[in-house]
Amino acid sequence: MKFGASHLSYCTNIHPAETWEETRIMLASHVLAVRDRLRESGELAAGGPFAIGLRLSAVAAKELLEGDHLARFREWLAATHTYVFTINGFPYGSFHGTRVKEQVFRPDWSDPARLEYTKNLFRILAAIARTDISASVSTLPGSFKSFGAAEAPIRKHLIDLAGFLDDLAAETGHDFHLGLEPEPLGYFEDMIETVTFFQRLHHHAPDPSAIRRRIGVNYDACHFALEYNDAHEAFKLFGFAGIRISKIHLSSALAFDPGDPAALAAIRAFNEPTYFHQVLLRQSDATIRRFQDLPDFFQAIDLGTIQPADFAEARVHFHIPLDAEPAAPLRSTRAETLKVLDWRRSHPDACQHYEIETYTWGVLPGGLQRPVTEQIAGEYHWVLASA
Repeated sequence: MKFGASHLSYCTNIHPAETWEETRIMLASHVLAVRDRLRESGELAAGGPFAIGLRLSAVAAKELLEGDHLARFREWLAATHTYVFTINGFPYGSFHGTRVKEQVFRPDWSDPARLEYTKNLFRILAAIARTDISASVSTLPGSFKSFGAAEAPIRKHLIDLAGFLDDLAAETGHDFHLGLEPEPLGYFEDMIETVTFFQRLHHHAPDPSAIRRRIGVNYDACHFALEYNDAHEAFKLFGFAGIRISKIHLSSALAFDPGDPAALAAIRAFNEPTYFHQVLLRQSDATIRRFQDLPDFFQAIDLGTIQPADFAEARVHFHIPLDAEPAAPLRSTRAETLKVLDWRRSHPDACQHYEIETYTWGVLPGGLQRPVTEQIAGEYHWVLASA
């Protein structure tokens, strides 16, 4: 849907779907239900076009490109007054109902399989996206730190993709761009690591201008809040470095006072086996201590290798619905998301793509879980009211 000079969607990675048939059914049920709820509330005009932030696995993308699936999908989009301007290409394989954890980073950008999957997503966008809106794919930040991946093949594949997108753009008239999504313990994770990676990428590219056109940052508000990065400072730094803001994920992380025993007890309810929940603790001198997952954090406490009271704040990579704060003594980083929206007001043309992304609905504990259509509609309401 229109969002000022930009477009706003929610990411369908919240719904389990791995094959194209499962994805098609999900779109016809969940996505249209959200569209209709927003029409009922008056937040989407009757008959107004509704944007889909599509998530496609590698299997679903390959299947969609076969036979007449793509033509039929294009017809369905027209019939339902929906459109796709962005695809989430971070999770390559299964993303629900199984242990995802570090597997979400496989294959990484050192693997040609990641490049081919991403090209398939852009081939799909070339067939279905509107030419009056740029078309984006978001992806992982190169690799995961513990994988020890070499940077040279990561750069090579990204440079290859930039050339592919230039050719595809010349052929179709679309403005295509990829957004690398920094995440805690990713190959690059905060604003400084992101800029230094792009500087190296620009340096090694035969045509740095192609990188600036086609490869940018997918700014996830949750992820940068976890790094204790200020949104205004990050966007300013990216601007100086000539890095395109490809897409912005409107999202919020879990936060708490690690020195509060009640908060430490409450946070255990969020320890679940599907997704990574990196923990970042900040000391009073701004030093950050990182743990790969909640179990690692709890183990450090149990073994006495850290004293939680030595830290001023803890933030956990657990996406919290934007319109629903967790009960005290827990809180969220929603104030950082508001800074992103504040930046948008003063930079209305800096990014065309905004996406609500709270994929953790299926693992939310207690009173935070509501019917999924209700949650997504509530998040739209919060974003539109806060913008």
